Amino acid sequence: MLIETLPIVTSQLPLMEAFYTLQGEGQHSGKAAYFIRLGGCEVGCHWCDVKESWDADIHPKTSIENIVQGALQYAGRLAVITGGEPLMYNLDELTGSLHQAGFQTNIETSGVYPFSGNWDWVCFSPKKFKTPHPDIYEHANELKSIIYNKSDFEFAEQHAALVNEKCTLLLQPEWSKHEQMLPLIIDYIKDNPKWKMSLQTHKYMNIP
Repeated sequence: MLIETLPIVTSQLPLMEAFYTLQGEGQHSGKAAYFIRLGGCEVGCHWCDVKESWDADIHPKTSIENIVQGALQYAGRLAVITGGEPLMYNLDELTGSLHQAGFQTNIETSGVYPFSGNWDWVCFSPKKFKTPHPDIYEHANELKSIIYNKSDFEFAEQHAALVNEKCTLLLQPEWSKHEQMLPLIIDYIKDNPKWKMSLQTHKYMNIP
């Protein structure tokens, strides 16, 4: 049974880190981007590579104004909001301020909380550990399914059947098993060409 949890409305957000780099994965891979990583996550992926983001209380509450000012220090005008799980918070004010400052807004989310924010691109990456909120499917521009074992192909197809028809479908190997899973993903995409490959290119290039 899905229990709806309302997002937290705040003009301050727990900021784990913010940094300027290249987007390493998904449809916008290779673009210069300012990443805003918010603290707080209840999804609990055992293979998560930023488990330090899970506890929101250990990360400083930062005003939206200061977050945007940090982004403005760099030439790029693509802001990627990630976590943790960013939709824990109501992101209307953050996205509005970023747009006003001239940024394109992208989000990376597991979609387990009600949708908020005004986004130019929504990367929806569902996880087995917590059921997505139903409203994410109509907003998703990109379904990024992480392949950790063979059963994840079926999981990916279950969510592909629910997203809107314009949503880009991506399969991405979980990094610790990419050598094992990559050949399986290649074969799967050849047999199911509606899917595309997503790689964590930033890890291959050893950049943040």
